[in-house]
This record gives sequence, structure tokens and C-alpha cells, in this order.
Amino acid sequence: MRTVTVRNVEIGAGRPKICVPITGKEEQEILSAAETVKASAADMVEWRADWFEGVFDLERTQRMLKRLRDTLGDLPLLFTFRTSKEGGEKEIESPAYVRLNSRIAQTGLADLIDVEAYTGGGAAEEIIEAAHSAGVMIVASNHDFHKTPSQGEIVSRLIKMQELDADIAKIAVMPQSRKDVLTLLSATEEMTSEYAQIPVITMSMGREGVISRICGEMFGSAVTFGFVGRGSAPGQLKAGELETVLSILHKM
Repeated sequence: MRTVTVRNVEIGAGRPKICVPITGKEEQEILSAAETVKASAADMVEWRADWFEGVFDLERTQRMLKRLRDTLGDLPLLFTFRTSKEGGEKEIESPAYVRLNSRIAQTGLADLIDVEAYTGGGAAEEIIEAAHSAGVMIVASNHDFHKTPSQGEIVSRLIKMQELDADIAKIAVMPQSRKDVLTLLSATEEMTSEYAQIPVITMSMGREGVISRICGEMFGSAVTFGFVGRGSAPGQLKAGELETVLSILHKM
């Protein structure tokens, strides 16, 4: 399995990298959060642009991204518009989703772009091609806030993301029981030991799934998501706490 290096951060090697999402509706709120995250244990940052009130104004979003990039300095930046169907804040039609993400790729201000693998209609493929043409890497993703699919289905979805020519494959699922968490971890181990050619990110959400956010190095998940201030998904831990636990496990 190859690793992915973004601004001197090697994803897929060593301890899982800590990604901290930035949410916020207004520009100053976003920039204030960026200053806080920059001083935290974050290895990389995700801008959840679906929270931004001006996101559908492409010029305004580009200006916001430029200010965010300047504030974060050399921290790797992942741009994400999470659609409402996968737990995000806003609905968006497929053509607009393609235009937004393709425009962001062309700016070169984001190091990575999250693309929902099951967008349909060739949208994911179009965005991935545009991003790669601009030298931007892709995190292909899938989120299920209702259940945990079978181990075989989780592995199948991750393989599909790999076949889409993503640079990183990501899946997040919701457990209904502790066995569901084991299913997610088993799928992660199977994928990374038998099929993965790219780094994989997996997580089981909610309180029951917290263990999946700290044991990635043992099962093969390359990135974990933590928060500084306000979290963006159920079950996230504080970035500082994650760093402590991940470092202890890495030394064992």
C-alpha cells in the first residue's frame, strides 16, 4: 500500500493523523476557529464548507478558502461539502456539486477534496478527474448515519473508492451494537491487509464507536477525526486527547 504525503504529512505511515474539522456559518467564525486549530494537536484540517452560509457563491467561497489557507499556513487542508443525504448541512444538486468541487480544485488552495463516492451520474468521476488535473488529491467517502453494513459490503465500498482512482478511501458508519463496531474494525483489517493500494480511513460513529477512533494503527485506519471547540460528527474526541492516546499506542 502506498502512502500519501501532503505538505510533509505522510498519511498511511506511523500513527493515525489527526484531522480537525472547521465548521462555521460566517467568515470570522471560521477564521477564529482556524487560529485555534492551528495551535492544537491537529496534523491536518478539514473545512466543512457545507456549514458556510455563502458556500453557493463560488467567488465568496474562493475568497474564504484563500483566507483560510493563509491562516492555516502549512497545515494540510481538506475541502469538504458534505451533502445532506450523507449527514451534511445543506442539499445540493449534482451539477452544482460538481461545479463547486471542480472550482475549488482549480484554485489550488485545497490540498485534498472530499468526494462522496456514491454521488451518481458520473459526478464523482468528473470531480476526481478535475482535481487530479489540477494536482489536488481526492478523499473518496461514504457515510451511513443509520446503520453498519456487513463486513463484505464495507470492504466492497472501499474497493469501489479505490477503483474510482481516489488517493484515500473513507467510510463512516453508525453502530447499533458493539458487534457492529467489531464489524467495522474487521472490515478495516481485511481491506488494508488484502486489497488496499491507498490509505484507508474508517470509523464507527457515536459513543459505542469511539474505540474505532483511537485504534486505527492496529487495524489500518490512517486518519482519525477530533475536535477543537465544536465537533462535526457524533463520537469525536478532543484533538489533544487523541494525540495523547494515539502516541501511547504507537509506542507500544
